Amino acid sequence: MRLRLTFHTGARELAWDDVLAPGRALSYGLLERGAPELGRTLHESGWGPHKFVPFGYGAPVFPAARRRRGVYAADGPGILEFGSPLLAVVEGWAKALTSMPVLAWGATAFIIDKIEPLEAPAFSSGKAAFRTVTPVVMKGTGRDESGVRTRREAWCLPGEPEWDAYVQGNLRRKAVTMGLDPEVTLESVGWVGPKRSFSVGSGAGGKKPGACVEITVSGEPETLSALHSWGLGQANSTGMGWIGA
Repeated sequence: MRLRLTFHTGARELAWDDVLAPGRALSYGLLERGAPELGRTLHESGWGPHKFVPFGYGAPVFPAARRRRGVYAADGPGILEFGSPLLAVVEGWAKALTSMPVLAWGATAFIIDKIEPLEAPAFSSGKAAFRTVTPVVMKGTGRDESGVRTRREAWCLPGEPEWDAYVQGNLRRKAVTMGLDPEVTLESVGWVGPKRSFSVGSGAGGKKPGACVEITVSGEPETLSALHSWGLGQANSTGMGWIGA
């Protein structure tokens, strides 16, 4: 399930380091107000056997903003989404937001105009096309097809030998985390965007590289719905791998 916030702001642009990074602290801050015990559990020990943090969010988007080279434009009304396959997380956020007319997104104030709950698609066919609007982050071994380590940093990008297997494994571990059927299969990788790196905050590991992608997956409908509310790849609790509505 997701929460979609419609807001307005007096800012005309966001600093690039504030496009995604403020969301992690904000997500936990809302849980501290609306579901404090759950928030502490997720922050200190994660959830399920793999100790994952089952929530994600997207970057603020400004549909009416005129694009300006080198600037993340923030003109006009904005939209911000948070999501989690754990209903209690979304309920905690919603409870906190009822008494918070203004959100601090880094140094920028977002004045909330509307809050909408959004149910995840049903995916009754057992197949889903997921297209992300923030880069998918994934770590591999850093080895090439012959097993030779080629990189000190093990960041893995779409199209590289390990990416498909690691993404599928991540999807299956997420299903196990939620107690759902883990038989999720990555059927195909379609569109792949350019490599991008975003700051996710010094406390969450600095900048992380990845690429937006569109993939087709198959699995039980309930599992696919949960994944849609969570995100693709790693570091979803820092805004990476957010799936567009």
